[in-house]
Amino acid sequence: MYHYTDGGLRNVWLKNGYVEKDTPYGKAVSFHDLDGLTKAICMALSNKPGKLTGAEFRYIRSGLLLSQKSLGKLLGCTEQAVAKWEKTGKVPKTSDLVVRMIYKQSHDGKEGVGATVEMLNTIDRISHSRIIISEAHHKWTSKVEDQELALA
Repeated sequence: MYHYTDGGLRNVWLKNGYVEKDTPYGKAVSFHDLDGLTKAICMALSNKPGKLTGAEFRYIRSGLLLSQKSLGKLLGCTEQAVAKWEKTGKVPKTSDLVVRMIYKQSHDGKEGVGATVEMLNTIDRISHSRIIISEAHHKWTSKVEDQELALA
């Protein structure tokens, strides 16, 4: 079995799905379907009994493709707080639960949660936006514009 330590994980062992090769620089390992492996690890961590370690929390966050800043916004805290939890392993119980739920829901085909995660990723990429509200025939509509594009 191969001890998989990517991202600081300490408790993941691979039974198969990898190839080890000797190279002039030491052993090299390649993995079959790395994306599938990452998803399987994140799902196992989401279902793990007990609290997540800081490395496990970070691994799930990374599996969601969320930055510390985006996850902080989602949880109502700063990116520094998220960084601290990941470093010290002292993840608040509610944040532990929420990140597990988000991962499970977004990877079980739940479009609403997946769309929310994608929205958070988009928010992280767009630095400034403005909301344009208009009224026509007694009906209000809204749209969000990237302010930088609107000014160009």
